[in-house]
Amino acid sequence: MLYSSTRGGEAGITASQAILKGLAADGGLFMPETLPTLGKPLTELARMSYQDLAYEVMKEFFTDFTEQELRDCIAHAYDAKFDTDRIAPLVKKDNAYFLELFHGKTIAFKDMALSILPHLMVTSARKNHCQDRIVILTATSGDTGKAAMAGFADVPGTEIIVFYPYGGVSKFQELQMRTEKGRNTHAAAIRGNFDDAQTGVKQIFGDHEFAESLKERGVVLSSANSINIGRLIPQVVYYVYAYGQLLNAGEIEAGEAINVCVPTGNFGNILAAYFAKHMGVPVAKLVCASNENKVLTDFFATGSYDRNRPFLLTSSPSMDILISSNLERLIYLSCGRDTGKTAELMENLKTKGAYSVTEEMKRFMEDFVGGSASEQEVSETICTLQKNTGYVIDPHTAVAKTVYDRYRAESGDTTKTVIASTASPFKFAPVVLTALGRNGKRDDVFAVIDELSALSGVAEPKAVSEVRTDPIRHNTIGEIRDMEGIVENFLFKM
Repeated sequence: MLYSSTRGGEAGITASQAILKGLAADGGLFMPETLPTLGKPLTELARMSYQDLAYEVMKEFFTDFTEQELRDCIAHAYDAKFDTDRIAPLVKKDNAYFLELFHGKTIAFKDMALSILPHLMVTSARKNHCQDRIVILTATSGDTGKAAMAGFADVPGTEIIVFYPYGGVSKFQELQMRTEKGRNTHAAAIRGNFDDAQTGVKQIFGDHEFAESLKERGVVLSSANSINIGRLIPQVVYYVYAYGQLLNAGEIEAGEAINVCVPTGNFGNILAAYFAKHMGVPVAKLVCASNENKVLTDFFATGSYDRNRPFLLTSSPSMDILISSNLERLIYLSCGRDTGKTAELMENLKTKGAYSVTEEMKRFMEDFVGGSASEQEVSETICTLQKNTGYVIDPHTAVAKTVYDRYRAESGDTTKTVIASTASPFKFAPVVLTALGRNGKRDDVFAVIDELSALSGVAEPKAVSEVRTDPIRHNTIGEIRDMEGIVENFLFKM
């Protein structure tokens, strides 16, 4: 299986090379030359552990890894750092199945891929005789940052630098990043929003003179964002796993189609579900749920992508995004892998902030349904679900549940649906408690967590306990224009 850039500048790239590079030299994203199919029937895969299933899925994409290499990466990733042997449990509540993706080290779904990416990357470096220090450079809207820092912490031969929007993540998310202990980890708050930080990171990757300067000093940059194919493919696994859990529980018959609803920001998580569909998982509709930054909802309704709109800060900050980078991969597929067309549309997005797809491309994407949720609706959904079932969800998951409920009511589609539950409610305790009608003091995040624990009857996760006691280690605040200088300062202590 070889990889090529969505914009045509690189082709014939191996999986390990694509993982190591992260972003193609022309600014495009690496895509497999074909979307493979599962090598075994779903009824057989359903009987496997998460680790064995991960191997069966990933081996179809990462074909230049030996079986031992890939199994070693998986074994190091999906181990005791998860608080359940099932890794990604499925919980049935209120006519939906919540796929709990928050049982890892940082209680958010980013752990599912960022637990394995460091091991894939170090193995890729060894396979390609890379002696340089690998520096992971990433922007985060909240969860990627801590999950990446935790994943790469003290991994030999690597360092990680995370940029996050100053004031644009939750207090708890910020504390998670600022208390990370890894000696090779760095975090900087940037004055601006997530799109600003992400654009700044892309500009650094596109600055070939800067890259050459770093290379001369023994440093090579790579990415941990979901633009890295090594981050995207591990996410495919849990959708295959969810289908297997439904089979094992007798909730569906073999071959029965399901829907998948995903709270969506950068489009990687729902794109992984699309990949799972094309590997052979019977997925009917992919419900793309947005918060009030509903650029994707409008895109799937009209075929026009337009980021020229106010950027709103919401209670679901990991979805506060107006440039959904992974959508480029779907655009590429929808135009028949036409790299020229893809590059043209991405250039329009860069220069004009907007682009429109053809009617044929729009038809290609008919499996996707967009929907959005207001802040008021998110709050009501958290409250109603807890009142009716006792089950407490975070605001991102509530966006998805809100959109799913509306889609089901308006379409009459009662297909059994898996909702990606992307974060623990403890990560957003102030929002959750307010939604549940507890309007007490909100400036002490840990007092709020204690209250939520008492209300829900669920003990706080280990990730919360660690943040309570760990000292602040990362204090950098900077401007977008200074990001390259911040990188140099972190790496070379200037």
